[in-house]
Amino acid sequence: MAEVSEESIAAIRQFNRFFIRQIGVLREGLLHSSYSLAEARMLFELGQGQQMTASQLGRALGLDAGYVSRMLVRFEQQGLLEKVRSETDGRQFLLSLTKEGQAAFGLLDQRSREEVADMLADLSNEDQLHLLQAMQIIERLLTKGFKFSEPFVLRSHESGDMGWVVHRHGVLYTQEYGWDEHFEALVAQIVADFITNYTPERERCWIAEMGGEIVGSAFVVHSSDTVAKLRLLLVEPKARGLGLGTRLVEECIRFARRRGYQKLMLWTNSILVEARHIYKKTGFQLVAEEAHHSFGHDLIGETWELEL
Repeated sequence: MAEVSEESIAAIRQFNRFFIRQIGVLREGLLHSSYSLAEARMLFELGQGQQMTASQLGRALGLDAGYVSRMLVRFEQQGLLEKVRSETDGRQFLLSLTKEGQAAFGLLDQRSREEVADMLADLSNEDQLHLLQAMQIIERLLTKGFKFSEPFVLRSHESGDMGWVVHRHGVLYTQEYGWDEHFEALVAQIVADFITNYTPERERCWIAEMGGEIVGSAFVVHSSDTVAKLRLLLVEPKARGLGLGTRLVEECIRFARRRGYQKLMLWTNSILVEARHIYKKTGFQLVAEEAHHSFGHDLIGETWELEL
C-alpha cells in the first residue's frame, strides 16, 4: 500500500470544499429552491419516471429508512407524491410524483442544467475537455478504492425480515456445519423474543442488502441496564470477503456505546472460525468456554465480552 502524506489529504479536502461551493450544495435551498440537498436528490430520483418503493428509494440514495420516511411524509403533505399499493406485494406501496411533483422536479432539473452550462461557458473547449477527462479519472480511481464505497447497504428490519433470518440460519448452518433443525428452532425463538419485547431505544436489528437482495444480519439485544448482547450475525457466502461481517459488528458496538451500555456480550462456538476472527479483530475477549452437545454435534461454546 502506498504512503499517504498529510499534504495529499489536505489537498483533497480543500478540493472537496471548493467543489461543494461551486455546485451550491451549502446554500440554504439547493438551486435557489426551498428544498434541501436530500430532498432535491429524492425529487431527482423519483423524477426519472420509474415507480419505486420506499426501500428501493432509500437504497438508491444511501439514506436511513427513517429519514426517507419522514421526507416522503412531507412530500405527500405538499402534494408532490402519490402512493399506489403494489399488485404483486400488498405490503408495499409504489411511489411516484404527482403533476405538482413533476413540476417541482422539472424546475430543479432545468436550474441544474443552467448552472452547469454557466460554469462550462466560462471555459474554453480545450479546458472543458480537460475538466471532463479529470472528472472521469477521479470517478474511475475512487470507485474501487474509496473505503466507504461499499457494495452493500444496511437498514433496520422490516416485515418479513425475521422469516429470512430464521430460514437462512437454518439452511446455511445445515449446509456448512451439518447442524440439525434444533438450531433453526433456537434462532426462531430469539427473533420471536426480539419482536415481542422490542425496545427501539435499547435494541436494534441491521439487515444488509446488496443489489436489492438480503445478504446479512446482526442484532443488539437488551440484557440489563449495563449489558447488551450481540446476536445472530450472519453473512451470505456471496457477500463474504467484502468486510460486511466486520461492518455489522462495528455497527453493533457503536449502537451499544451510544445507548450507554457498559458491556457487549456474545455467545458462539469454536467451530465458527470466521466469526471468531471478526470478534477478536473488533476487540472482544474470550472469557469462558464450555463443552456441550447441541444441534446434533459435540461443540465448544464460547462467551466473548467487550468492555465499552
